[in-house]
Amino acid sequence: MTTGTRRRMGVEERRQQLIGVALELFSHRSPDDVSIDEIASAAGISRPLVYHYFPGKLSLYEAALKRAADELAERFLEPHEGPLGARLLRVTGRFLGFVDEHGPGFSALMRGGPAVGSSTTNALIDSVRQAAYDQILAHLGVTAPPARLELVVRSWISLAESTALIWLDGRRIPRAELELQLVHDFAALAAVSAAYDDEMALLLGRILADEPADGPFADLLTRLAALAPGAALP
Repeated sequence: MTTGTRRRMGVEERRQQLIGVALELFSHRSPDDVSIDEIASAAGISRPLVYHYFPGKLSLYEAALKRAADELAERFLEPHEGPLGARLLRVTGRFLGFVDEHGPGFSALMRGGPAVGSSTTNALIDSVRQAAYDQILAHLGVTAPPARLELVVRSWISLAESTALIWLDGRRIPRAELELQLVHDFAALAAVSAAYDDEMALLLGRILADEPADGPFADLLTRLAALAPGAALP
């Protein structure tokens, strides 16, 4: 019979373990309801040892938010291949997948949680939004967006964020339907802007020209035509 010995973790390895444990707990319960004692117990260490690596719950919470923000930003990465509608649908699928898996953690990240108003939390939220913004512009092939395009993209990111937060309260709409609706929301925002701006009209025309008959943007046109069968849609 052999007796196993616990491997001693290095400083950074232990820090990363604690961040992972905290993020897992924060993903299922409000950070306000998770104690340092629970984090220590889940990590298999003592409470004083947690404080050896993090000066307090707030610093551990911010480190966990940083990991969540990095993971969320990665969900917006998508190869620049194929129709834009299909790409956005895959992105929204991964985005809402993260929201579904880390509900309380996502709410804490977007609403600030125990660190509401802190410069660290605000910077993390802004970094996620900026990462999404940069990725969408890259998919559109635009490096210097005109004012209306910037408004469309940033408005859509805010809409996706607020939609996800509302959806978490009961998840009353099937996730797959909501993913498609968010893609339709992007197309609708772009279409309204195109009605006012020739540059946006050219961009929207280019997007729709690459859209297959079974793509999400074409699906939106079909749904709109069904609502107003007498109206002529292009």
